[in-house]
Amino acid sequence: MMFVPGNNPGMMADAHIYGPDSIMLDLEDSVTLAEKDAARLLVYNALKSIDYGSTEMVVRINPLNTPFGRKDVEAVVKAGVDVIRMPKTETADEVKELEAEILKVEKEIGAEGRTQIMAAIESALGVVNAYAIASASPRMMGIALGAEDYTANLKTSRTPGGAELLLARQQIVVAARAAGIACFDTVFSNLDDMDGFRSEVELIKTLGFDGKSIINPRQIEIVNEVFTPSEKEIVKARAIVAAIREAQAKGSGVIAVNGKMVDRPVVLRAERTIALAVAAGVISKEEVL
Repeated sequence: MMFVPGNNPGMMADAHIYGPDSIMLDLEDSVTLAEKDAARLLVYNALKSIDYGSTEMVVRINPLNTPFGRKDVEAVVKAGVDVIRMPKTETADEVKELEAEILKVEKEIGAEGRTQIMAAIESALGVVNAYAIASASPRMMGIALGAEDYTANLKTSRTPGGAELLLARQQIVVAARAAGIACFDTVFSNLDDMDGFRSEVELIKTLGFDGKSIINPRQIEIVNEVFTPSEKEIVKARAIVAAIREAQAKGSGVIAVNGKMVDRPVVLRAERTIALAVAAGVISKEEVL
C-alpha cells in the first residue's frame, strides 16, 4: 500500500505505473491545514478521472472531529473510492460514526454498501481496543499500524530493531485474525537503508501481516519478493491441495502427501501459499483449478 500525498497531482497521476497493489491518497498528515480543501478537490478529481486499473484505491481522511473529516468522506465516497482509511482510531464508536457518515452519502448517490473501511491504530488505547475496532463494522476490511504516532503516544521513539512495536504488531495481527479481516504494517521511512527495510518486511510477514505500507516505489519490489512464495513452497502447496481434492473425491477424511499425514493447519497454510502465488502472478487461477 503506497502512500501518496493528496496535494501532489503529479504523484497521484503516476502512482499506479509502479505496480503497487494499493494506493493510499492522503488528506491527513501530508497536507497542511491551508491546503486541506484544495487537496480534497484534487483527490476527488484524481479518483474520477485517472484510470487506476485494478489497483485498490484508498483515501486517508482527516478525523471526523476536525472541520475537514465529513467533507472528505462526502467527496471520496462520491468519487467512488474503494476504501476509506480512518486515522488515529481508538474506539469502536469512532468506526460506527464513520460507517453512518459513509452510508448517508451512499444513499444520496444510490451506492449503498460499496465503500469499505480500514482503521489505522496509532495509540496505546487503539492497541488495547484493537479487536473491538476490527469487529465494529461489516465494512471493515483491515486494520493498520501507524508507528510514528504510536511511539510518540508511548513516549518513546522508533528503533532499527522495532522492539517498541512488537506488542502492537502482535495485537493488531491477532485482532485482525479474530475478526476475519486483513492487517497491514506501518511505513519504513529510511530510504537509504534498504537492507533494514527488507529485514522489517521479513519480520512482519513472519508475524502474520498481510502487507506493508510504503512511501516510495523503490520499496515495492522488496515487499513483493518477501511475500511471494518460493517455487519449492508452491510445489509443496499444490501437492497438498491436489491431495485434498483427491481425498474429497473419494469421500475420504484422510489426507496424505508423500506418505505423510496432513492435518488441517497444514492445509490452511498450503491454501494461503497458493493464494499469495496467485496474487503475485506467479501462477494463474486456472492453474489452481
